[in-house]
Amino acid sequence: MDIYYINGEFIDDEDARISAKDIIVLRGFGVFDFLVTYNKRPFYLKEHVKRLENSAKEIGLKLLHTTEEICKIVQETIDRNPHHDESNVRIVYTGGVSPDGVTPQGNGVLMVMVTPKLRLPDWWYTDGASIITVDIERFIPTAKSTNYLSAVSALQKAHKTGAVEAVYVDRNQRVLEGTTTNIFGIKGTTIITPPDSILPGITRGIILKLIPEDLKLEMRHMELVGLLEMDEIFISASNKEIVPVIKVNDITIASGRPGEKTKQIMAFFKAVTTDFGIGKISKIF
Repeated sequence: MDIYYINGEFIDDEDARISAKDIIVLRGFGVFDFLVTYNKRPFYLKEHVKRLENSAKEIGLKLLHTTEEICKIVQETIDRNPHHDESNVRIVYTGGVSPDGVTPQGNGVLMVMVTPKLRLPDWWYTDGASIITVDIERFIPTAKSTNYLSAVSALQKAHKTGAVEAVYVDRNQRVLEGTTTNIFGIKGTTIITPPDSILPGITRGIILKLIPEDLKLEMRHMELVGLLEMDEIFISASNKEIVPVIKVNDITIASGRPGEKTKQIMAFFKAVTTDFGIGKISKIF
């Protein structure tokens, strides 16, 4: 049994409760962030909490805890789950109970849910995975809100085709981001990733510091037709790390195998997480 933090208490996961009148339940109004541990150390915890705070600011949700308080609560919740080899950590701030069921009152609830870290299929990384694209533009894309209707719908479509992710494409055919990932393309000696209108991924930020010297970084939007012509594509996220993409919709990318530059960046990221886990580094940005 896992231990969660809910509104000032550490309780068994089966006893976790919030009010049915909370507008996170009624309206999907709330924010969250997600991170993982390496050697039981929360990876870039403060950066994730800062992003949670920014998400709250973006949607107009008042937080009642400081950065330091949230970080301390997260660490204690992890410590109360010593039975995990590694953990997934989900930090949620609800909208709180509202008299009219829609207007925030500044009484949100902080929840920290620590669960065992899931192992994703090895073949995603060795053989590469497929993604699809969907014509969706996320509302307030810089906020990681709990309104995930578009993501749930898009992932259902992806899974029906055997794809692991769905990537949003806007009305101008610009490739933005996945439902839970950021996206990168490599063409020749240039690596490309969208500069804005996306959630700024923590893993994405680390990757931007790990780009090999022989690659030039271009922060610009890719059109869908340009994405399909990339030599290499990969997606990134806290729980997925870096996943090579070998097919978009029904189009095979280049040779249909993970590219050498992608594998090099994967190796660099693996070194960072290993060093973090043993306490050799605390962060690289």
